[in-house]
Amino acid sequence: MHVAWAAETRLAVFPTGPIYEYRWKLLELALSHVRGASTSYQLTPYQEDITQNRGMELLQSGELDVIALGTNVERESQMLPIKIDILRGIVGFRIFVIRATDQDRIARMDAAALQQQLVFGLNSQWADLPVMRANGFSVETSPNYENLFVMLSAKRFDAFPRGLNEAARELEERKVRYPLLAVEQSKALFFPYPVYFWVNKKNKSLAGQIERGLRAALADGSFRQLFETYHANEIATLAKEKRTVVRMTNPILPPGTPPTDTSWWWH
Repeated sequence: MHVAWAAETRLAVFPTGPIYEYRWKLLELALSHVRGASTSYQLTPYQEDITQNRGMELLQSGELDVIALGTNVERESQMLPIKIDILRGIVGFRIFVIRATDQDRIARMDAAALQQQLVFGLNSQWADLPVMRANGFSVETSPNYENLFVMLSAKRFDAFPRGLNEAARELEERKVRYPLLAVEQSKALFFPYPVYFWVNKKNKSLAGQIERGLRAALADGSFRQLFETYHANEIATLAKEKRTVVRMTNPILPPGTPPTDTSWWWH
């Protein structure tokens, strides 16, 4: 009996680390749905600590194979997106990491006061920086993600907006280093912010396989099951909380970007 073995190809992926684990489990799920593919894939996390801009350069040079980032016009001109929002809008729902002593002060603020009285901290290369500024928020930046926790502790700014799926996990990992930081309990920002898988513009074959796999996982419910498994705590907590949500526009979305569907986690 002749057995046909699929060739195994390693895919170098970015970004990696605990808060990105879901993204790569989803890619594994999608690729496992591609029936009859002549290639099986082994995902290899990129080990160096690099910026998002460097990650995009490495994707274009061929050193990286797949990255998972939010979209904007510039990124869509340089790389090939698989236009299925892998995080269902949850990254655009921003809660704040703050100094615990500011909890009551921020709880008393309305939307106008958030804009006028708070300074937010963001990575200078993140695609949401121009969104915050376009909506009238004051922002301090650093090109180094970890440094933002240091700056917040040192009172260089007041609040570090993080995705609903990120804030508590990030603080838990850093509670020994930053014991005076906390997740703010009363406010949130929301703007449409789809996160896609991206490949090199020349790699249309891989893009097609990822898209087919994601659509198959959507159809059989396994995509939603994985999403809900990874975000169960955040979904349950959000349902119980009484947050004031400030809705924002996203002027950097490319024309024709599909509307954000948050129905899996927020109605």
